[in-house]
Amino acid sequence: MPEGHTIHRLAADLSAAFAGTTPQVSSPQGRFADGAELLEGHTLLRADAWGKHLLIDFSAERRLHVHLGLIGKFTVSAVPDGMSSPPVRGAVRLRLATPEHVADLRGPIVCATRTPEEVEEVIAAQGPDPLRPDEADPDRAWARIHRSVRSIADLLMDQKILAGVGNVYRSEVLFRHRVAPLYAGSRLKRATWHAIWEDLVRLMPLGVATGQIVTEEAQVAKVEDQLARGVSPRPGRRRYYAYKRTGQECRRCGSTIRMAVVAGRNLFWCANCQRRT
Repeated sequence: MPEGHTIHRLAADLSAAFAGTTPQVSSPQGRFADGAELLEGHTLLRADAWGKHLLIDFSAERRLHVHLGLIGKFTVSAVPDGMSSPPVRGAVRLRLATPEHVADLRGPIVCATRTPEEVEEVIAAQGPDPLRPDEADPDRAWARIHRSVRSIADLLMDQKILAGVGNVYRSEVLFRHRVAPLYAGSRLKRATWHAIWEDLVRLMPLGVATGQIVTEEAQVAKVEDQLARGVSPRPGRRRYYAYKRTGQECRRCGSTIRMAVVAGRNLFWCANCQRRT
């Protein structure tokens, strides 16, 4: 499932391509025909994201809500000068099209029109989003974490507690802060939680900028330097501390990376390094 940085990057791409235009809105597959009819003829104002939810504002207070789920894809493509929109291929739930751009949505678990009030309800049901630190309150997540007997690895995947964090960021940020992933949230110290939050606030925008998750400190520093110099960020070959490294040596201490299923996904950690609560 795409993590929050992917959805924020998609929102930016959709805004860049369609904001201020009145795209043709259609449902080639037919499953969103009624919703497409409601949006047709209205100006797309902006696309936004909260966690893993994509929210697109149209004029006349019409809203589009998309959640990609495990298999959904929303592709944005430029139409070459003098060419018409490319033919529809596969089961396209929704198509947005202007003479310059086309965006096709396939396989989402949610594609629905919403009222502004319903969009507020969607946002209110989510935890704080590290990609929206000016609007999100990490103490709201802490209030639930420190009272819970569920493992911190489980809690970080609960979108009602923390929005946008998925399996890769979970494994990597717990490693970066030496946190024992299977200990109950109630054992986590408040200072440790705030360190995790601040690290996510640091790391996730790099995912938006590069289109990939960057967590290895040398690569993080490299991308931050490139962005500071106005250079197109290139983190290089993807390197993780723990994610998908089962049975390999820990990059920090040489112990063996372990794996267990937590919250329905494979969690990866180093039992020697990660003892902090």
